[in-house]
Amino acid sequence: MDKKALLELDDGLKIELPILSGATGPDVLNVKDLYKTTGLFTYDPGFVSTASCSSSITFIDGDEGVLKYRGLDIADLAEGNNFVAIIYLLLYGKLPTQEQHKEFFSKIQELSKVSEQIVNIIKAFPKTAHPMSILIACFANLAASYHEEYGNNVNGKGLNFGISAIAQVPAIVAMIYRHTNGQEFVSSSNELSYSENFLKMMFGNTFDSDKSVIFAEALDKIFTLHADHEQNASTATVRVVGSAGSNLYACLAAGVATLWGPAHGGANEAVVKMLEEIEENGNVDEFITRAKDDSDSFKLMGFGHRVYKNYDPRARILKEICNSVLNKIGNKDNKLLEIAVKLEGVALRDEYFVKRKLYPNVDFYSGIIMNAIGIPSSMFTPIFALARTTGWVTQWYEMINDEETKICRPRQLYVGG
Repeated sequence: MDKKALLELDDGLKIELPILSGATGPDVLNVKDLYKTTGLFTYDPGFVSTASCSSSITFIDGDEGVLKYRGLDIADLAEGNNFVAIIYLLLYGKLPTQEQHKEFFSKIQELSKVSEQIVNIIKAFPKTAHPMSILIACFANLAASYHEEYGNNVNGKGLNFGISAIAQVPAIVAMIYRHTNGQEFVSSSNELSYSENFLKMMFGNTFDSDKSVIFAEALDKIFTLHADHEQNASTATVRVVGSAGSNLYACLAAGVATLWGPAHGGANEAVVKMLEEIEENGNVDEFITRAKDDSDSFKLMGFGHRVYKNYDPRARILKEICNSVLNKIGNKDNKLLEIAVKLEGVALRDEYFVKRKLYPNVDFYSGIIMNAIGIPSSMFTPIFALARTTGWVTQWYEMINDEETKICRPRQLYVGG
């Protein structure tokens, strides 16, 4: 039996609104004909109660702390698969066989070469530029190179050109890092895994092989856990821009711009800046007290989440990886890590944080891990974008093949004169 909700207005008008049920998660109230029937809009700042689309890619249950890609639990995926397998899963809806994995990885390697135009664009930026500004420019250039026929889903080719973006972004991010540090670019190696190759392109041969293995494993987990996250701000942006029929790479540039914000992808960069501020002050307890003072503007970055009202499942995984990395490097004199460990302990025990469910989130641990590896905080968000490019491409491709997709055009409550 179809479920419906009855809406009764002050003028006596009664209308029935269909209630739609997905495979799992909350039902949704279908209001797409509300304005046509009643002359009314809904009002939902931030879209906190609005489902903007139907999707079969990622599912989140924030109350229970659940995250699934294509119906598979993130903990199981992170335990038994590398990031290449996760890319395949998100794009094609199932995990690859051993042979499919091999062929797909070879395809990524073949498509990973960056054009001379991209190289010149990166070199044209001042070394003081924020890496995210350079990354936006690189995607914009790809929009010019893969114009209309190539950047849109002409003849169903959109997914292939999306894979090109996924394949090239590691080299682009690595080049941006080396340019901003005044270093020559390092060529990729087909002999290495996806994450090992990225580390090589970033750092060359500066890491000893013993540490680089665990660092690559840690980054691979970070990539996996950041690959997609339902209809977050940057993904919603990609879908909004794509709904207008814009070029895939233009959509990706818009996604990068949104991810740059400190309330979104820039959160792990903000975590390290906060730790540095606390280190400079020298009094951890003072900052904890300030965080508990609602009249103080200071907030502990990396704690709590807009969606998760339970422990972020990604944070559970990264906490173990974080401990492995710290044990491996054996750096007992790192003050930032010492502060981070103390903050974590407080958040997990203090009634103020526990009551408000302000648990350490994925940004807290990923920031610590990348800091321990030696990645500067300015590169945290570009690395996030590297991982999330897979999710953006997947969501874009689903959106353009959805018959219900319409150009996104939110309404407003006008309060002017």
